[in-house]
Amino acid sequence: MSESKEAFIVSNPETGTIGVVGLGNMGLGMVRTLLRDGFSVVGFDLSPERQAEAAAAGATIVARLPELFEACQTIVLSLPTANHVRTVLTGDEGLGARDMDPRLVIDTTTSEPDVTRELDAVLWTQGHILIDAPVSGGPAGANSGNLTMMVGGGDADVARAMPVLNSLGGKITHVGPVGAGHAVKIVNNMLVASHLLTMSEAVRLGNAAGVTTENLIAALNAGSGRSAISEVNYPKWVMNGAFDSGFTMGLMRKDVRLAMALAREKDVSLPVSGLAGQIWAASAEVLADDADFNRITECDPADKGAKS
Repeated sequence: MSESKEAFIVSNPETGTIGVVGLGNMGLGMVRTLLRDGFSVVGFDLSPERQAEAAAAGATIVARLPELFEACQTIVLSLPTANHVRTVLTGDEGLGARDMDPRLVIDTTTSEPDVTRELDAVLWTQGHILIDAPVSGGPAGANSGNLTMMVGGGDADVARAMPVLNSLGGKITHVGPVGAGHAVKIVNNMLVASHLLTMSEAVRLGNAAGVTTENLIAALNAGSGRSAISEVNYPKWVMNGAFDSGFTMGLMRKDVRLAMALAREKDVSLPVSGLAGQIWAASAEVLADDADFNRITECDPADKGAKS
């Protein structure tokens, strides 16, 4: 942890015990980071294995959501979908069903902007604060506290959340009111999905013209065609055959579907990204949901097959 980051956290002790709902690859990493930065953490997950891992890291595990809500003034959500978030916040055992003092909810899920705004309106009537802070950086970023966070919420609400955000994030951008963070994350992942496809085409073209992948990547990263895909994904997970980023095909296909749905809802034409969306959807025929999302680079859209 940097000195400036540590100073910020120490000078803002108000957040106290943090509840983390969802102890998957991202949530568990967040638990470890929060504990390392001196917060007490209460965790909830339906998986006994995930509960055990979080407990081993030092978190207190509760069997029911109401126990977590009672114990924590600040709650971090790291869940698969908007429907899971809705259940946690407004379901029968959700926050909205409890009669309690206001809570601060930080939703790091890659979720749907309109659902987030709807949930914010419900919680606001009860005095609770919701900010959306979806993340980029994968499990490694969650474990190191160096996530990129795209934050939506009011200025005062985001300021209140900053001790926790500064623990979890290395780059934090306040992008607008509630829901804006989730909109930006959907756009971000749409670009990542598209860049993986265009980069794989660039490699195939370069190889066909007699240039090795290593030399091509080195040249592109020194030029204007570089991207996070060429600078990080290819060297770290693709060229070496590791394919162990911790982010799956299923999750990226879900995020691409969210982007395509958002475009339809807002009546925005996306001819290039729309084609990328079709390719990602078709990839389900050859790449299982649990495969690493960088495996899309092995798919040949011409025959929907995977390279050996």
